[in-house]
Amino acid sequence: MLTGVHGLDEILGGGLPRHRIYLLDGEPGTGKTTIAMQFLLEGRSHGERGLYVTLSETAEELRDAAASHGWTLEGIDIVELSAVQDGPADEAYTLFHPAEVELQQTVEAVLKEVDRHRPARVVFDSLSEMRMLARDALRFRRQILALKQYFVGRDCTVLLLDDRTHPRGDLQLQSLAHGVVLLEHMAMDYGAERRRLQVMKLRGVRFRGGYHDFRIRTGGVEVYPRILSLAQPRELTGGTPTSSGSPELDALLGGGIVPGTSTVLMGSAGTGKSVLALQYAHTAASSGDRVRAYLFDERLSTALERARALGIDTSETVRDGRLSLRQIEPTEMSPGEFAQDVVRAVEEGGVRLIILDSLNGYIQAMPSERLLLVQIHELLSYLSNRGVTMIMTLVQHGVFGGMVDQAAEVSYLADTVVLMRYFEHAGSVRRAISVVKKRTGSHEQTIREFVVAPGGLRVGEPLHEFRGVLTGVPEYTGLLEPLMVDRPPR
Repeated sequence: MLTGVHGLDEILGGGLPRHRIYLLDGEPGTGKTTIAMQFLLEGRSHGERGLYVTLSETAEELRDAAASHGWTLEGIDIVELSAVQDGPADEAYTLFHPAEVELQQTVEAVLKEVDRHRPARVVFDSLSEMRMLARDALRFRRQILALKQYFVGRDCTVLLLDDRTHPRGDLQLQSLAHGVVLLEHMAMDYGAERRRLQVMKLRGVRFRGGYHDFRIRTGGVEVYPRILSLAQPRELTGGTPTSSGSPELDALLGGGIVPGTSTVLMGSAGTGKSVLALQYAHTAASSGDRVRAYLFDERLSTALERARALGIDTSETVRDGRLSLRQIEPTEMSPGEFAQDVVRAVEEGGVRLIILDSLNGYIQAMPSERLLLVQIHELLSYLSNRGVTMIMTLVQHGVFGGMVDQAAEVSYLADTVVLMRYFEHAGSVRRAISVVKKRTGSHEQTIREFVVAPGGLRVGEPLHEFRGVLTGVPEYTGLLEPLMVDRPPR
């Protein structure tokens, strides 16, 4: 049975088994009512009758909430707690105080409505009202058991909503329900709040465990399932390497970047990492591949203006969709939402190259999240198993940052590490590029000089005579002849 919540059915292994009772557990504001309405609306779209039993809100409030998402609850029966209580007619619409009504009378009245409507899907919102009526844990448990027994054999799937007002450690509802989905709302130190869910249990179903980010949008809740790699890793069999458009740079990398691998372009600020990433993106898109670039560090307009200044014309590839650039604002996305955007780009958009500029910006955009590098690792595994190439930039600390520490930090993430750095010669500062790691084949062990010129990076001949390479700021001690001079690219 589909829930109607985008992403949740994937986590549940295809939906909820029919004719069972499920618990949706979360504090106020986590999206329980929205998910419950989506659950009933999904049933309505399949011709199933739905019943919403509200013990705390009015039917008018529910309809207003639905209208805020562009929905109508027409065709879904709504039963209010006050409307099913015995009493004079003039008291039917007065505010109801739970402590004034016996639990058994309330439940019996609600179940009469269920018998009358004979729904296929039922929502009880919320159990905190029943808990207050029960006044003690034993009586509450007995009543929930009675509800469970009542629905046996009635071909009805029930969703119980609870706002976690139970004492800490009270797991009665979780033990009685066939499945439990836990919703959490987290306030960040800065920026928008984050929401996540976890399927605590679902009997008889292999579901996707762990936490999954979700967002409440106009139109309902959207869940971003945690990425799972393919069970059988794809073997890297070569294929056409991803070219930079520079024969010298491709030679430095042993022919180019192997498809399905990850590459980190690492260096101090201003060494040309973003230019090289854009060069790879433009070359791949111009050859017919689809490319998606995520910009965490700079404005989209700045990136496009820089491309124009370098003579890299991206207008045609951007216009026809081969190259798409997305600017990510700080705190705009959770890691799960970002990962799912990448997944959709690959599976729905046919993207073959992903650019992440930069890893530093990604981490700073999600400052309160934990284990970000682990989530990037999962994403890289997913992309590799689908033969998609990923290029990331990483800014070293300081203008002449420590090479060894930074390389050690990212070495387990990437298949290839390209180091871009400054070097000294005759009192001037120049830029050099080298490959310090490549898992998927041979590469040059040399250092080459490069300049940023029209068209992107122009790379020179290998340079061998250096001193202080391991300091991070090597000094060239060789002859002047191999060094690059200002001349048009060949």
